[in-house]
Amino acid sequence: MLPKIRAVWALLLAVLCGLAGAVGGYLLHGATGGAANSQGSTITNQTLSITAAGTLGVVFPQAARALANLTPGIQVPLAAEHFQGSVAALSAVEQPGVYYDVASSADFRLVHAMLEPTYASWEVLYGTQPEVLAYDPSASALAGISATNWAWKITAPGILLGVANQSTDPNGYNGIFTLELQGLFANGSLSTVYQHFYSNPPGSYAQPNPSTTRVEPEANAATLLSTHVVQAFIIYRSYAIQHHLSYVDLDPHVNLGNLSTSMIQYYAQATTEVLNGGGPSTSLVTGAPVAFSATVPLSATNATLGDLFVHFLVSPQGTALLSEDGFTPIVPAYADNPSALPPMLGPMVEPLPSTLQALLS
Repeated sequence: MLPKIRAVWALLLAVLCGLAGAVGGYLLHGATGGAANSQGSTITNQTLSITAAGTLGVVFPQAARALANLTPGIQVPLAAEHFQGSVAALSAVEQPGVYYDVASSADFRLVHAMLEPTYASWEVLYGTQPEVLAYDPSASALAGISATNWAWKITAPGILLGVANQSTDPNGYNGIFTLELQGLFANGSLSTVYQHFYSNPPGSYAQPNPSTTRVEPEANAATLLSTHVVQAFIIYRSYAIQHHLSYVDLDPHVNLGNLSTSMIQYYAQATTEVLNGGGPSTSLVTGAPVAFSATVPLSATNATLGDLFVHFLVSPQGTALLSEDGFTPIVPAYADNPSALPPMLGPMVEPLPSTLQALLS
């Protein structure tokens, strides 16, 4: 089984007047002291709690503030906002006595593996994005870095690569896949670039080489680069954009940002192992496209608010916000179990394509 995560926060949902057809028949109407949905239930002074991947720590609060301004009766306190690695964020849903209304991961496979069917009955894939290489422009060894030479630039003496922990954060194992796939794409070998940063062969547990590789939470990437602690960091494009980092785009064969059948098959050639619950046992993880998904846990205190927030993510307003922050929205969104979706979400999504569904088995 894939590893575990956590993160929390607050939200709401909105008036989509004039877009009734575009949002699949759902319309949120203002009401005295609250808001009423199309089923007639009223939302009055409620707080929506969310546990989510760390890379969503900018775009989700933006969405929450925008929706709170539009929707009476929904609270968005800072205390309800918490973000960390996807494994830890989803693990929070499993804790007794702790309740979240939305859970979201940077790897859609984690929701299926960790939460379904015991803690959730569906997930909606709402966006993807590629990995990029963020770098310190003051590092002389990286002068002239580009999409074609980045792998050789970062293997120069004195360059320290920042990476996330592969056992707690999908960005950690995605970074490993990026290095493996670059070697495969450029030289026909998964080891060509990877072996400079990790010991143990591809497909086994990747032990970071301390002279070239520093393990840090992805949330620290901007600080580490600006203070010259590391000179490069493999990170999601949205993070690089949000933090105004210098970065280079990577080839689609390498960046894990493409949902086509051919790229899904190509990415699957990269593998690594992660520790289960801190070890010592391990599980094999296979390369796959980066796809963000969300669900409303079965234990949600305010499930209607959770449904509304997921609805917002796949609405025109939500997809516009995601695009501004570096995501590529999945339009229409995909659902792994359409028959279990709440009525308001059904018209907004399509069944998960078989090529992606196969990755959940």
